[in-house]
Amino acid sequence: MRIPYHIAVIMDGNGRWAKKRGLPRILGHRKGVNRVKEIVLEAKKQGVKVLTIFAFSTENWSRPKKELNILFSYLDRFLDAYKKELIKNDIKVNIIGRKDRLEKRLIDKMNDLEDATKDNKSFIFNIALDYGGRWDILEATKKIAKACCDKKISQEDIDEEFFGRYLVLNGIGDPDLLIRTSGEQRISNFLIWNLAYTELYFTPVFWPAFDKKELAKAIEVYSKRDRRFGGAGD
Repeated sequence: MRIPYHIAVIMDGNGRWAKKRGLPRILGHRKGVNRVKEIVLEAKKQGVKVLTIFAFSTENWSRPKKELNILFSYLDRFLDAYKKELIKNDIKVNIIGRKDRLEKRLIDKMNDLEDATKDNKSFIFNIALDYGGRWDILEATKKIAKACCDKKISQEDIDEEFFGRYLVLNGIGDPDLLIRTSGEQRISNFLIWNLAYTELYFTPVFWPAFDKKELAKAIEVYSKRDRRFGGAGD
């Protein structure tokens, strides 16, 4: 079976999963965080080399402050509790997205985790936090424009590969497969440059219920797709 090298995931449906069970939304988020740990290890076991999750978007700041505080407290605990396991399993962590709007204490923990796992080589785990695809492209454009103004590069240097190195994935490789849970069928400003030729997989399963079997099902569907990248078919 053909295994995707890089999987991206929009983890959707925590609140609806909880509501369906008559539980507070925060319990859905807690269950969702625990599910991340399982899927990271299972993706590695299946032979995937890179997993990128959409943990918090630039638009998520519009949520109620109480919910935001709880979400960040879960992230805080995740960074503490999962560090040893990530190192043990040779997993490199990258936090991709803005960091200027987060608390310094949280930024320090993220930097510490990235530093502690920087030499791990068998699997890359990207956490997109305060991330937006349009922001990503704008930031890359600003950096390239400045480099041009400083005469460090010329206009002729800029092609798609060059531009991609200025995005947060920075040459890691575009996702082969995007999974979105909860039944929604849109990419919601996630990696919009990098998803140009990514295979899309939408499932009605809410993220807290997206287990190993669901991941295997998504990979199996991907393995049967004919990826032509704009070329002619048979």
